[in-house]
Amino acid sequence: MPNHGELPELAAAVLQPGFTGTTAPDWVRRWLGEGLGGVALFARNVESPAQVAALTAQLRAERPDVLVAIDEEAGDVTRFESRHGSSRPGNLALGAIDDVLLTEEVARDLGAELANAGITLDYAPDADVNSNAANPVIGVRAFGAEPQLVARHSAAFVRGLQSAGVAACAKHFPGHGDTSVDSHHDVPLIDRDRAQLAECELVPFRSAIEAGVQVIMTGHLLVPAYDAELPATLSHRIMTGLLREELGFDGLIVTDGIEMQAVRRRYGLAGATVKALAAGVDAICVGGDHADEQTATLLRDAIVAAVRSGELAEERLRAAAARVHLLGAWATSTQTATGSRAIADAAREVAVLTRTDGVGFAAARRAVRVTTTGDAVLPVTAPPHVVEFAPPRNIAIGAETPWGVGTPLDELLPGTTSVRLTEDELGADPAATVLAGAAGRPLVLVVRDVHRHAWLSGALTAVLAQRPDAIVVEMGLPETVAGAVHIATYGATRACGLAAAELIAGTRVPAPAPQPLAA
Repeated sequence: MPNHGELPELAAAVLQPGFTGTTAPDWVRRWLGEGLGGVALFARNVESPAQVAALTAQLRAERPDVLVAIDEEAGDVTRFESRHGSSRPGNLALGAIDDVLLTEEVARDLGAELANAGITLDYAPDADVNSNAANPVIGVRAFGAEPQLVARHSAAFVRGLQSAGVAACAKHFPGHGDTSVDSHHDVPLIDRDRAQLAECELVPFRSAIEAGVQVIMTGHLLVPAYDAELPATLSHRIMTGLLREELGFDGLIVTDGIEMQAVRRRYGLAGATVKALAAGVDAICVGGDHADEQTATLLRDAIVAAVRSGELAEERLRAAAARVHLLGAWATSTQTATGSRAIADAAREVAVLTRTDGVGFAAARRAVRVTTTGDAVLPVTAPPHVVEFAPPRNIAIGAETPWGVGTPLDELLPGTTSVRLTEDELGADPAATVLAGAAGRPLVLVVRDVHRHAWLSGALTAVLAQRPDAIVVEMGLPETVAGAVHIATYGATRACGLAAAELIAGTRVPAPAPQPLAA
């Protein structure tokens, strides 16, 4: 007969809850002793590398093989460097360079930093093919819009990260790129047949699996070609039939945040959790919004009740828990073999925050593309006025992370002035608002995804009509090229901002050759 006395421990093993604070709460430490298999760190848990190392040491004191996960894409989505902005350029920039050895090197460098802070699982890389430029949630997080390019860089990122002893996690299966809906808010529809999926969305995941990726994260996506009713996370046909049986993946499957509206609205936190496990998922990520013991208790008790009622097979739960423990053992042994060390002092943190010569900054500099019209040239000859247009925050980024070129430009060209404007702050006369303070000075206009925001496109057009000499810096997808000088950074990270500022100020030698605007 089944031993139901073990069920609470098994149920706790498959949870990866978040929590608040920069030290381990009592409830998390207690749960680790009672079987909790992992935790997820968010920006709210990170102050410095040294502090994270101390936090993870607290967790390991309770359970040596605990999975400590973080959503660190090393781009616009950063948790480890959220207070200052990522020192790496992000996926789209790496895809624009298209040097797989560089991508692997950047990921290895990231992996070493995470491992030294005691982190064992990174919810990266984003393996989505961003084939829809209007996608509201992927964009620069993807390596690009071409399946084979995304595939080779996803595999390279996996190899680099895992060589440092940090498990990589390809996401969001079976592919979130061709969507116009953010799954944080609703259920995106992937309206492709199986042949189209095989030729596009699934290509990077096959490549990641071949590269030995330890973890794959689900996408809360409706894919009628495989299941017309259930989102992928809750679909046995997709999690088991497609991912396990057809693609041959035998590693850990973890959900995207289970509290996201794409699954929570219809099924509830507990219902979605149980359905995901029954479908073939092994671990439940929760705590972006519900970071408390009550939520963890709710999910654990729901799993136990589902097994006792027969809704969830005990064998399925045991298999899921076994994969969690197997991954924990892999991470522990690999980090021991690679000699990862916890950061012990604040001097290391200062060095990380002040350096501009790391592999990430070098990659950001290589990614920049400059397009010119007429006789426009760089650099500027006087401190400029910088206007940064702030579109609505992408919820995947989480807490607002520093971005832009105003701050690094002021460091390079003292006397630079800058202002950041939202749509509401532009007012009835955007050009007048933007040009205030720009008279007699070089003008730099900083945008993100101008092609997705009509208000931003309109404001840019109005300003350029009066200041055609303005420099435009696009820190999102460079779908629209405008301005006398157009600088595409392929991301809005700290490294990307510095790379653009160096070009504008003329402190970078040699600068990339400008490309003339096509007729």
